[in-house]
Amino acid sequence: MGTLDIRMDEIDWRQRWRGIVEDRSSLAAGHADQGYWDRRAASYARSTQTRIDEFLQVLEPYLSPLKTLIDVGAGTGRHAVPLAERLEWVTAIEPSEGMRSHLPPRHNMTVIASTWEDAEVAPADLVICCHVLYGVADPVPFLDKLQKAARDRVFVMIRESDLPHPAAEVRRRIAGDAGPRLPRFSELFMLLVQMGIAPDVAFLRYPITTRYRDIEEALIDCRALFGEGWNEAAGHAVLEQILKRDGDELVFDGGIAVSGVAHWKPQS
Repeated sequence: MGTLDIRMDEIDWRQRWRGIVEDRSSLAAGHADQGYWDRRAASYARSTQTRIDEFLQVLEPYLSPLKTLIDVGAGTGRHAVPLAERLEWVTAIEPSEGMRSHLPPRHNMTVIASTWEDAEVAPADLVICCHVLYGVADPVPFLDKLQKAARDRVFVMIRESDLPHPAAEVRRRIAGDAGPRLPRFSELFMLLVQMGIAPDVAFLRYPITTRYRDIEEALIDCRALFGEGWNEAAGHAVLEQILKRDGDELVFDGGIAVSGVAHWKPQS
């Protein structure tokens, strides 16, 4: 027990996280480019609109018609829209214009065009942040701001499993590996503990599919996330193999993803 405690104390989880993000940054520079998400928005909306990840079930005990919520990195509104039906008010924060264009207008939802770091927003009862932290090199100020914005509870979800994206499979087949990985939930958990936060945890398992209008849309997406060594002809050939026709769309089956949700009452 003592050996394990010493080992965990010796790891600077903030620095470890930064190293993982910086290692990954050269490979997935597209994620840091808002233009990437503008281009990806239509495919992302098609891919996630029917996805069930049970995240809303984790929130269920904390929802009521009189509560307010901030959705940090709201994307196309997959969580913000159904939550607006259950809550008094939802504030959806999303920097990508392409993503925001898929958010339907609602009388009780405010949409803010901003990153979380730059957003100026009044506190809410609940704050959620799903699959946003992967590219944040220093997550401590980001997480601190989430806490300060929440009166009742903070929810942060990221994957524990590897990225279920066709670009990773294309890279494996062309370059022999998937490249540097993204931060994982287990590392988020240890970082929170290092920050003095002892969160409740829920793990979710759900199928992931990525849908494209055509092979050109898939090529644009995968090219942005491949990193150095992209070969257009080879990438096209691999995508022809791994994408399956479903009606008028091409679909990549990413298998089962495992994500963790850390949630806690903000520190006073």
